[in-house]
Amino acid sequence: MDILNLGCGTKVSSSPDVINLDWSVYLRLKRNRVLRIVTPLFIRGERLTRFKSLPDNIMVHNLAKGLPFPSNSVDVVYHSHLLEHLDRDGAKTFLIEVKRVLKPNGIQRIVVPDFEKLCKAYISHISMCEKDADEANKHDSYIAAIIEQCVRREAFGTSQQKPLRRSVENILLGDAMRRGEIHQWMYDRINLGALLISIGYKDVQFQNYNQSLIPNWNSYGLDFDECGNEYKPGSLYIEAHK
Repeated sequence: MDILNLGCGTKVSSSPDVINLDWSVYLRLKRNRVLRIVTPLFIRGERLTRFKSLPDNIMVHNLAKGLPFPSNSVDVVYHSHLLEHLDRDGAKTFLIEVKRVLKPNGIQRIVVPDFEKLCKAYISHISMCEKDADEANKHDSYIAAIIEQCVRREAFGTSQQKPLRRSVENILLGDAMRRGEIHQWMYDRINLGALLISIGYKDVQFQNYNQSLIPNWNSYGLDFDECGNEYKPGSLYIEAHK
């Protein structure tokens, strides 16, 4: 079975069935022999940990240039918390490209933040605030869960740096939008299902993190953390056939 794991970051599968693809700055630095040696001298903390944790079994590829695979050539395409970073037209184009490389009746598995769950949590917390005034101090976090990554101007990692490094990074690397951190749309079970159907996918089904139509899916570990729990709590899981 051939499985593409798109926009994988550090979340990869070591299975020979899986091809992990990503285009992060850290990955491009690590793939360069000179920069792989120099980079650890300039980054620290969580960034250094992330850089060192990048596995070697990742194909460096910019998904904006399409998928470097023949039509009708792969059994499964998987991507997690990627689609929401594309604008609506870009998302549709991307899903059509995924459909191109899938074999007939191949499966696409999509994981995105679940807008419905976020909104229900927000509404529920309003009721809690009405009963307990102290809860109001926590309320912004429920709003942030919905819109913070839609309105963020500065990349999160850069915002945590000292002033000089922060200024240099913003000049050299750009803002959050340029670095792909911004959520450009949000999805729930209604609009994502309708989008897939509109471009010709069939048998759209909603799953849990540990359920799938893909044979032996859980053995790949892509929706589990190191303790065997859900890797991205609060997500929407959807699968559809070509």
